[in-house]
Amino acid sequence: MRVFVTGATGFVGSAVVQELLRAGHQVLGLARSDAAAQALTDVGAGVHRGSIEDPESLTSGAQQADGVIHMAFIHDFSRFEENCEKDRQAIGVLGAALKGTNKPLIVTSGTATARVNTGRLVTENDLADPHGQNFRVASDLAVAKLAEQGVRVSLVRLPPSVHGEGDHGFVPLIIAMAREKGESAYPGDGENCWPAVHRFDAARVFVLALEKGAQNAIYHASAEEGVPFREIATMIGKHLNLPVVSKNAQEAAAHFGWFTHFASLNNPTSSQITRDVLGWKPEQQDLLTDIDTAGYFK
Repeated sequence: MRVFVTGATGFVGSAVVQELLRAGHQVLGLARSDAAAQALTDVGAGVHRGSIEDPESLTSGAQQADGVIHMAFIHDFSRFEENCEKDRQAIGVLGAALKGTNKPLIVTSGTATARVNTGRLVTENDLADPHGQNFRVASDLAVAKLAEQGVRVSLVRLPPSVHGEGDHGFVPLIIAMAREKGESAYPGDGENCWPAVHRFDAARVFVLALEKGAQNAIYHASAEEGVPFREIATMIGKHLNLPVVSKNAQEAAAHFGWFTHFASLNNPTSSQITRDVLGWKPEQQDLLTDIDTAGYFK
Protein backbone atom coordinates (compact mmCIF):
# COMPACT_ATOMS: atom_id res chain seq x y z
CA MET A 1 0.00 0.00 0.00
CA ARG A 2 1.25 3.50 -0.78
CA VAL A 3 0.56 5.64 2.29
CA PHE A 4 0.53 9.44 2.47
CA VAL A 5 1.70 10.51 5.94
CA THR A 6 1.43 14.03 7.33
CA GLY A 7 3.72 14.79 10.26
CA ALA A 8 6.02 12.12 8.86
CA THR A 9 9.19 13.53 10.42
CA GLY A 10 7.74 14.23 13.86
CA PHE A 11 8.51 12.33 17.05
CA VAL A 12 5.66 9.86 16.56
CA GLY A 13 5.30 10.29 12.80
CA SER A 14 8.86 9.19 12.12
CA ALA A 15 8.21 6.01 14.10
CA VAL A 16 5.05 5.42 12.05
CA VAL A 17 7.05 5.81 8.85
CA GLN A 18 9.59 3.25 10.09
CA GLU A 19 6.80 0.83 11.01
CA LEU A 20 5.08 1.25 7.63
CA LEU A 21 8.30 0.59 5.74
CA ARG A 22 9.07 -2.40 7.94
CA ALA A 23 5.62 -3.80 7.12
CA GLY A 24 6.32 -3.53 3.39
CA HIS A 25 4.34 -0.39 2.59
CA GLN A 26 5.53 2.56 0.53
CA VAL A 27 5.50 5.96 2.22
CA LEU A 28 4.91 9.40 0.77
CA GLY A 29 5.69 11.89 3.53
CA LEU A 30 4.56 15.51 3.71
CA ALA A 31 7.59 17.81 4.08
CA ARG A 32 7.57 21.55 4.81
CA SER A 33 11.34 22.00 4.67
CA ASP A 34 14.49 20.75 2.98
CA ALA A 35 15.56 19.15 6.27
CA ALA A 36 12.28 17.23 6.52
CA ALA A 37 12.58 16.14 2.90
CA GLN A 38 16.11 14.89 3.50
CA ALA A 39 15.05 12.99 6.62
CA LEU A 40 12.37 11.18 4.61
CA THR A 41 14.78 10.40 1.78
CA ASP A 42 17.33 9.04 4.25
CA VAL A 43 14.91 6.37 5.51
CA GLY A 44 13.67 5.40 2.05
CA ALA A 45 10.38 7.31 1.99
CA GLY A 46 9.05 9.48 -0.81
CA VAL A 47 8.75 13.24 -0.40
CA HIS A 48 5.69 15.41 -1.00
CA ARG A 49 6.34 19.09 -0.40
CA GLY A 50 3.65 21.12 1.35
CA SER A 51 2.05 21.65 4.76
CA ILE A 52 -1.24 21.16 6.57
CA GLU A 53 -1.96 24.84 5.90
CA ASP A 54 -1.73 24.20 2.15
CA PRO A 55 -4.96 22.47 1.05
CA GLU A 56 -3.68 21.80 -2.47
CA SER A 57 -0.68 19.87 -1.17
CA LEU A 58 -2.92 17.79 1.11
CA THR A 59 -5.34 17.00 -1.71
CA SER A 60 -2.65 16.01 -4.20
CA GLY A 61 -0.82 13.89 -1.61
CA ALA A 62 -3.99 12.01 -0.68
CA GLN A 63 -4.90 11.46 -4.32
CA GLN A 64 -1.54 9.82 -4.98
CA ALA A 65 -1.95 7.30 -2.15
CA ASP A 66 -3.86 4.15 -1.29
CA GLY A 67 -4.41 5.41 2.25
CA VAL A 68 -3.60 8.38 4.50
CA ILE A 69 -2.30 8.72 8.05
CA HIS A 70 -2.73 12.26 9.36
CA MET A 71 -0.37 13.04 12.24
CA ALA A 72 0.73 16.63 11.61
CA PHE A 73 -0.23 19.19 14.23
CA ILE A 74 1.14 22.65 14.99
CA HIS A 75 2.39 22.32 18.58
CA ASP A 76 2.22 25.99 19.54
CA PHE A 77 0.12 25.87 22.69
CA SER A 78 -0.07 29.66 22.88
CA ARG A 79 -2.36 29.34 19.83
CA PHE A 80 -3.89 26.00 20.71
CA GLU A 81 -7.48 26.81 19.71
CA GLU A 82 -6.34 28.30 16.41
CA ASN A 83 -4.16 25.28 15.65
CA CYS A 84 -6.97 22.87 16.49
CA GLU A 85 -9.11 24.70 13.96
CA LYS A 86 -6.36 24.34 11.36
CA ASP A 87 -6.27 20.62 12.12
CA ARG A 88 -10.04 20.38 11.65
CA GLN A 89 -9.74 22.08 8.28
CA ALA A 90 -6.90 19.78 7.20
CA ILE A 91 -8.94 16.70 8.15
CA GLY A 92 -11.80 18.02 6.05
CA VAL A 93 -9.52 18.52 3.04
CA LEU A 94 -8.06 15.02 3.32
CA GLY A 95 -11.52 13.51 3.73
CA ALA A 96 -12.84 15.35 0.69
CA ALA A 97 -9.93 14.02 -1.37
CA LEU A 98 -10.73 10.44 -0.34
CA LYS A 99 -14.52 10.62 -0.45
CA GLY A 100 -15.98 7.90 -2.66
CA THR A 101 -12.67 6.01 -2.99
CA ASN A 102 -12.97 3.62 -0.01
CA LYS A 103 -9.35 4.44 0.80
CA PRO A 104 -8.63 4.52 4.57
CA LEU A 105 -7.92 7.73 6.44
CA ILE A 106 -6.41 7.46 9.92
CA VAL A 107 -6.60 10.67 11.99
CA THR A 108 -4.75 11.52 15.20
CA SER A 109 -6.41 12.94 18.30
CA GLY A 110 -5.96 12.73 22.07
CA THR A 111 -7.44 10.61 24.84
CA ALA A 112 -8.36 13.80 26.68
CA THR A 113 -10.98 14.74 24.07
CA ALA A 114 -13.36 12.34 25.80
CA ARG A 115 -14.39 12.30 29.47
CA VAL A 116 -11.68 13.74 31.75
CA ASN A 117 -11.25 14.65 35.41
CA THR A 118 -14.06 12.32 36.46
CA GLY A 119 -11.84 9.47 37.65
CA ARG A 120 -13.73 7.09 35.36
CA LEU A 121 -11.85 5.02 32.82
CA VAL A 122 -12.17 6.36 29.26
CA THR A 123 -12.78 3.69 26.63
CA GLU A 124 -12.89 3.66 22.85
CA ASN A 125 -16.69 3.79 23.09
CA ASP A 126 -16.54 7.25 24.69
CA LEU A 127 -17.17 9.92 22.09
CA ALA A 128 -15.61 13.36 22.24
CA ASP A 129 -17.27 15.85 24.56
CA PRO A 130 -18.35 18.74 22.28
CA HIS A 131 -18.85 20.95 25.33
CA GLY A 132 -15.49 20.15 26.95
CA GLN A 133 -12.60 22.57 27.37
CA ASN A 134 -10.22 20.65 25.09
CA PHE A 135 -10.21 22.37 21.70
CA ARG A 136 -8.71 19.20 20.17
CA VAL A 137 -12.25 17.82 20.20
CA ALA A 138 -12.56 19.51 16.79
CA SER A 139 -10.50 16.67 15.32
CA ASP A 140 -12.84 14.00 16.68
CA LEU A 141 -15.91 15.87 15.46
CA ALA A 142 -14.37 16.32 12.00
CA VAL A 143 -13.79 12.57 11.80
CA ALA A 144 -17.38 11.84 12.83
CA LYS A 145 -18.62 14.21 10.12
CA LEU A 146 -16.52 12.47 7.46
CA ALA A 147 -17.80 9.07 8.59
CA GLU A 148 -21.36 10.31 8.09
CA GLN A 149 -20.36 11.21 4.54
CA GLY A 150 -19.17 7.66 3.87
CA VAL A 151 -15.43 8.29 4.14
CA ARG A 152 -13.51 5.26 5.41
CA VAL A 153 -12.07 7.09 8.38
CA SER A 154 -10.83 6.02 11.81
CA LEU A 155 -9.41 7.84 14.81
CA VAL A 156 -6.32 7.03 16.88
CA ARG A 157 -6.19 8.81 20.22
CA LEU A 158 -2.77 9.38 21.77
CA PRO A 159 -2.24 9.87 25.52
CA PRO A 160 -0.72 13.02 27.05
CA SER A 161 2.68 11.33 27.24
CA VAL A 162 4.08 9.62 24.16
CA HIS A 163 7.56 8.88 25.42
CA GLY A 164 10.91 7.53 24.33
CA GLU A 165 14.39 8.72 23.50
CA GLY A 166 14.24 12.08 21.75
CA ASP A 167 10.94 13.06 23.39
CA HIS A 168 10.36 16.81 23.21
CA GLY A 169 6.81 16.79 24.58
CA PHE A 170 5.27 17.21 27.99
CA VAL A 171 7.77 15.32 30.17
CA PRO A 172 10.79 17.38 29.03
CA LEU A 173 8.68 20.48 29.64
CA ILE A 174 7.95 19.41 33.23
CA ILE A 175 11.65 18.68 33.75
CA ALA A 176 12.53 22.17 32.49
CA MET A 177 9.99 23.74 34.87
CA ALA A 178 11.44 21.78 37.80
CA ARG A 179 14.95 22.98 36.95
CA GLU A 180 13.76 26.58 36.67
CA LYS A 181 11.72 26.57 39.88
CA GLY A 182 14.15 24.50 41.96
CA GLU A 183 11.52 21.92 42.91
CA SER A 184 9.54 19.15 41.27
CA ALA A 185 5.86 19.81 41.80
CA TYR A 186 2.55 18.04 41.45
CA PRO A 187 -0.99 19.42 41.89
CA GLY A 188 -2.95 18.47 45.01
CA ASP A 189 -2.38 14.87 46.06
CA GLY A 190 -0.85 14.04 42.68
CA GLU A 191 -3.20 11.12 42.15
CA ASN A 192 -4.45 12.49 38.82
CA CYS A 193 -3.42 9.98 36.15
CA TRP A 194 -1.85 10.32 32.74
CA PRO A 195 -2.14 7.41 30.30
CA ALA A 196 1.11 6.84 28.42
CA VAL A 197 2.67 4.97 25.50
CA HIS A 198 6.10 4.53 23.96
CA ARG A 199 6.27 6.03 20.48
CA PHE A 200 7.18 2.72 18.84
CA ASP A 201 4.15 1.01 20.40
CA ALA A 202 1.97 3.93 19.30
CA ALA A 203 3.30 3.61 15.75
CA ARG A 204 2.12 0.03 15.58
CA VAL A 205 -1.46 1.09 16.39
CA PHE A 206 -1.52 3.44 13.40
CA VAL A 207 -0.25 0.77 11.01
CA LEU A 208 -2.66 -1.87 12.30
CA ALA A 209 -5.55 0.59 12.07
CA LEU A 210 -4.60 1.35 8.47
CA GLU A 211 -4.31 -2.31 7.53
CA LYS A 212 -7.59 -3.30 9.21
CA GLY A 213 -9.31 -0.41 7.44
CA ALA A 214 -12.32 -0.20 9.73
CA GLN A 215 -14.78 2.62 9.18
CA ASN A 216 -15.64 5.09 11.93
CA ALA A 217 -13.56 3.18 14.50
CA ILE A 218 -11.84 4.72 17.51
CA TYR A 219 -8.56 3.26 18.76
CA HIS A 220 -6.58 4.10 21.90
CA ALA A 221 -2.79 3.93 21.74
CA SER A 222 -2.40 3.83 25.52
CA ALA A 223 -0.05 1.16 26.88
CA GLU A 224 -0.59 2.31 30.48
CA GLU A 225 -4.05 3.24 31.69
CA GLY A 226 -2.78 5.88 34.06
CA VAL A 227 0.46 6.95 35.74
CA PRO A 228 -0.10 9.17 38.81
CA PHE A 229 1.39 12.60 38.18
CA ARG A 230 3.02 12.49 41.63
CA GLU A 231 5.11 9.50 40.50
CA ILE A 232 6.29 11.41 37.45
CA ALA A 233 7.26 14.37 39.66
CA THR A 234 9.03 12.03 42.10
CA MET A 235 11.14 10.49 39.36
CA ILE A 236 12.08 13.95 38.11
CA GLY A 237 12.98 15.09 41.63
CA LYS A 238 15.18 12.02 42.06
CA HIS A 239 17.22 12.75 38.95
CA LEU A 240 17.52 16.48 39.54
CA ASN A 241 18.12 16.09 43.29
CA LEU A 242 15.25 18.48 43.97
CA PRO A 243 12.49 18.45 46.60
CA VAL A 244 9.19 16.95 45.44
CA VAL A 245 6.30 19.12 46.60
CA SER A 246 2.52 19.30 46.43
CA LYS A 247 0.89 22.50 45.19
CA ASN A 248 -2.61 23.75 45.90
CA ALA A 249 -4.59 25.22 43.02
CA GLN A 250 -3.12 28.72 43.34
CA GLU A 251 0.44 27.47 43.82
CA ALA A 252 0.10 25.04 40.90
CA ALA A 253 -0.99 27.88 38.63
CA ALA A 254 2.10 29.85 39.63
CA HIS A 255 4.41 26.86 39.13
CA PHE A 256 3.00 25.42 35.90
CA GLY A 257 1.53 28.55 34.26
CA TRP A 258 -0.30 27.74 31.01
CA PHE A 259 0.52 24.07 31.57
CA THR A 260 -1.60 23.85 34.73
CA HIS A 261 -4.54 22.33 32.85
CA PHE A 262 -2.35 19.50 31.54
CA ALA A 263 -0.54 18.96 34.84
CA SER A 264 -3.92 18.59 36.57
CA LEU A 265 -5.37 16.30 33.91
CA ASN A 266 -6.98 13.13 35.24
CA ASN A 267 -7.44 10.94 32.18
CA PRO A 268 -7.24 7.19 32.98
CA THR A 269 -7.74 5.47 29.64
CA SER A 270 -8.32 1.89 28.56
CA SER A 271 -7.04 0.39 25.32
CA GLN A 272 -8.64 -3.03 25.78
CA ILE A 273 -10.91 -2.74 22.73
CA THR A 274 -7.94 -1.65 20.60
CA ARG A 275 -5.92 -4.63 21.82
CA ASP A 276 -8.77 -7.04 21.14
CA VAL A 277 -9.71 -5.69 17.69
CA LEU A 278 -6.23 -4.98 16.31
CA GLY A 279 -4.28 -7.63 18.16
CA TRP A 280 -2.04 -4.87 19.52
CA LYS A 281 0.32 -5.71 22.36
CA PRO A 282 2.66 -3.00 23.69
CA GLU A 283 6.24 -4.22 23.91
CA GLN A 284 8.32 -1.20 24.92
CA GLN A 285 9.22 -0.04 28.42
CA ASP A 286 6.83 2.03 30.51
CA LEU A 287 6.87 5.77 31.12
CA LEU A 288 8.63 5.83 34.49
CA THR A 289 11.32 3.42 33.29
CA ASP A 290 11.83 5.59 30.24
CA ILE A 291 12.14 8.75 32.34
CA ASP A 292 14.66 6.88 34.49
CA THR A 293 16.79 5.47 31.67
CA ALA A 294 16.13 7.06 28.25
CA GLY A 295 18.23 10.20 28.48
CA TYR A 296 15.61 12.69 29.64
CA PHE A 297 18.14 14.48 31.85
CA LYS A 298 21.00 14.92 29.40
